[in-house]
Amino acid sequence: MYTLLRTLPVRRLLVEQFPALAFAWLIAELFYKFKSFSLECAAFLLTWFVLDALIQGLRRLFGPPASHSAAER
Repeated sequence: MYTLLRTLPVRRLLVEQFPALAFAWLIAELFYKFKSFSLECAAFLLTWFVLDALIQGLRRLFGPPASHSAAER
């Protein structure tokens, strides 16, 4: 978590991570009632992971093409 917050720019955190985190939290609060903190926490983290993967996939599909530097080619 520390690395995530330290390495990503604030704009990217607000645009990509915050919506995924907030939606995952809402889903967890409404639907995850396992009566086990560990299971609910794991399900919340997995939900956040899946939502973030969906956001990243949609960003690649519909976002502007990424510019590649000469070092990446």
